[in-house]
Amino acid sequence: MKALSLDQLVKHFSLKVLVGDDQLQTEIKQPRVHRPGLEFVGHFDFFPTERIQILGRKEITYLHKLSHEERKLRIGNIVQYHPPCFIVTAGEEGLTYLTQYCTEEKIPLLVTKEPTGTTDFIIKLDSYLVKELAPEMTLHGVCMNVFGIGILIRGDSGVGKSETAHTLIGRGHRLVADDIVVLKKLSAQTLLGTNDEKTKEFLALRSIGLLNVVRSYGQRAFQNETRISLDIKLTKWEKDALNNDLEQEPTFTDYMGVKISSIEIQLQPGRDVAGLIEAAANNWYLRQQGYSAAEDFLSRLESEFS
Repeated sequence: MKALSLDQLVKHFSLKVLVGDDQLQTEIKQPRVHRPGLEFVGHFDFFPTERIQILGRKEITYLHKLSHEERKLRIGNIVQYHPPCFIVTAGEEGLTYLTQYCTEEKIPLLVTKEPTGTTDFIIKLDSYLVKELAPEMTLHGVCMNVFGIGILIRGDSGVGKSETAHTLIGRGHRLVADDIVVLKKLSAQTLLGTNDEKTKEFLALRSIGLLNVVRSYGQRAFQNETRISLDIKLTKWEKDALNNDLEQEPTFTDYMGVKISSIEIQLQPGRDVAGLIEAAANNWYLRQQGYSAAEDFLSRLESEFS
């Protein structure tokens, strides 16, 4: 199971550490957070103890209204489970009692430095955790965003993947990763494509060398991640191997249990491979809208002869 340290979280969200400076190597393994409202009033049947616990203005206001003994009981009931940390989004004023209990139980207590809505913070934190803790794999290929559609371009070494990506960049599309593509499974239907940071923004072209696409073509030529919708394999030309049916049977590639629509494009001198990839992206989008050019064409034929 993947994990990230609490220290990474503190740095990413610029959190203030009230308690637990020496415990920031605590591992976070759950990709969701929890707001312990029910637990403060005594309901522990489904308490996710391994999640980060978020305390917003509602929870803090409730605790302030309790008597000393009642507050001690309510907080004690939760800290005994030793969640990885508490994050307070309502400021640090009046948290002396919470600081005391977290110090005694060695539970990090963090506070957002800037006032922010608790719901907005939870959405941002959940999104960050899902991406960071998502199952991932790497593959050799290129990842592009074409017309807003995430595309994997695969094929044997030297087949022309990076050169095709360069042509697509020249047509206004965006590079996500070249050579090493990192895939992250965010859900059963969602696959995110990104880079491995070391090769970020770089495109390797035979006979030319490395290009930094941002330096060469501007920020518009690059984006850091994209949802993968189409898997395209570039292969060498084989005579009489192309299928000229009106519409190809849908095929899919499985990545960590997520099925991605896939097609094969054969290469031959003079073929506009980048243009074919653009056509494939447009065709995929129209299919998602329920349109099939083949069905449209056949319906016209039927109308003609009926």
